[in-house]
Amino acid sequence: MPSPIISPTELADLIRNGTPPRILDVRWRLDQPEGRPAYLDGHLPGAVYVDLDHELARRGDPREGRHPLPPRAQLEAAARRWGIRGGDTVVAYDDVHSVAAARAWWVLTRSGLADVRVLDGGLRGWLAERLPLETGDVLPRPPGDVVLDEITEGVADIDGVEEWPDHGLLLDVRAPERYRGDAEPLDPVGGHIPGAVNLPTTVHLTAGKFRSPDEIRAEFAAAGVVDGVSVAAYCGSGIAATHTALAGALAGIDVVVYPGSWSQWSRSRGRLAAVGPAPSLDVVPV
Repeated sequence: MPSPIISPTELADLIRNGTPPRILDVRWRLDQPEGRPAYLDGHLPGAVYVDLDHELARRGDPREGRHPLPPRAQLEAAARRWGIRGGDTVVAYDDVHSVAAARAWWVLTRSGLADVRVLDGGLRGWLAERLPLETGDVLPRPPGDVVLDEITEGVADIDGVEEWPDHGLLLDVRAPERYRGDAEPLDPVGGHIPGAVNLPTTVHLTAGKFRSPDEIRAEFAAAGVVDGVSVAAYCGSGIAATHTALAGALAGIDVVVYPGSWSQWSRSRGRLAAVGPAPSLDVVPV
């Protein structure tokens, strides 16, 4: 299996050698979800803009969470617009810690694409190597013809994660203050799923690039990941959890993702919210 990440120099070599992969610009962040203006101002050569909110997620009932997974037909239509054809190598990047790019990696990999990678260091890593950018829009012609599968593997639902701590390790990969319930800027209730352990996904990075597999494995082990224990991850709305799944893939650890994440849990009546640092917790109804 190819590595799930690729360095800027490796990608530049593929472009120069006339075998460019399909490159996806997935610029998105909570305070600036629309990345197209920045994309038009400058992007990697040949990169196609991906709208995370409308192509890597779907708009639905708020009780499903802020970023429910896209249905197969929607994702397949988007992938064809991006120009992806069967057998293509795909590289995704963004400009904030590869979190949004990891969402593209995860949904496309889980939809059956064999070779999807994330640009290590993202746009900043590319620019640090003094590599070129292009401006304007890229609209692949002809469009792609890729056929995708429904996402069924590596996914946990709300009932599954409620029971997960009974037989595995559930990771909350948000910032510690959101895990503890000290601050919750986006969802109606603060705190975390009872039994979850906090492992912020940013610990897997150094200067915007992924740490070595051994270092990542050590971070997982410190959180309680041991051989034979199933691991699931959630975040605010199912974006950062895919970044933890990517880190896990680098370290040889399979991480199941709960796409609804806290944005679904905190809007579901009858669920409990734990607050404070583990293991001394208060539990309140949502």
